[in-house]
Amino acid sequence: MTQIQLPPEDRETKRQLPSLLDVRRRLRKGNRLPSHGPEIDERTAVAGKSGALRAAVFGMNDGLLSNAALIMGFAGASQNRSLIVLAGISGLLAGAFSMGAGEYVSMRVQREMLERLLHLERHELEMDPETEQLELAEIYRGKGLSAELAAQVAAEVMKDPAVALDTHAREELGLDPDEGLGSPWRAAISSFVMFAVGAVIPLFPFFFASGRSATIVSLALTALALSIMGALTSLLTGRHPVVSALRQLAIGVGAMAVTYTIGSLLGVTAT
Repeated sequence: MTQIQLPPEDRETKRQLPSLLDVRRRLRKGNRLPSHGPEIDERTAVAGKSGALRAAVFGMNDGLLSNAALIMGFAGASQNRSLIVLAGISGLLAGAFSMGAGEYVSMRVQREMLERLLHLERHELEMDPETEQLELAEIYRGKGLSAELAAQVAAEVMKDPAVALDTHAREELGLDPDEGLGSPWRAAISSFVMFAVGAVIPLFPFFFASGRSATIVSLALTALALSIMGALTSLLTGRHPVVSALRQLAIGVGAMAVTYTIGSLLGVTAT
């Protein structure tokens, strides 16, 4: 039987993939222990497992915060409503396309990488089943099984090629074939839409008003939205919603204050 040898880069990728995927899952799911103790409320645990909620909250938050800071910078430099609206729309579109394209590329590359690794794993199982069986037995021994039982389980798994591939994907690569690899287009569209929804909030008052009144209303709407977004993140982190809301509000107000000040200074200099 011919033994297949993976290139060094493929072996290194396979070696590191389980830990990389574990980190990605933790980031996407937003699983954190609450600050007040190790027990997680059931509602928090369910929310923490919702990737859709995480994507919606952080996507909207990115659009809200980045476009609010941009708009406040232009509002500090000039009270020209047309200029501020143009800047806000440009920031909305640029950020939304950037988020959508970035998410698409990220998901597409990950999908292609995982598909390639699954293809390589299938090829290894076909060309060198003995080595793959030994690898599987070693994994089971690492989980606490005796050497004899690990060998028996590995041998049983290897009898069915489909089961063998599924098991190697889960145990060796850290993949769950039942979950699928995700749709790059779905992720891109979701990121685009949620960013745009958040970005339009600070821009909305300038469609109907101008000057300091529009700026004040924009600040108020943005502050309210930041507080709501901060409170929603508590569903993911398990922290107190008031603490999360105040933290998010402080970060957003700080960013807007800095850009408004810089815009004011640049506007004075330009005139």
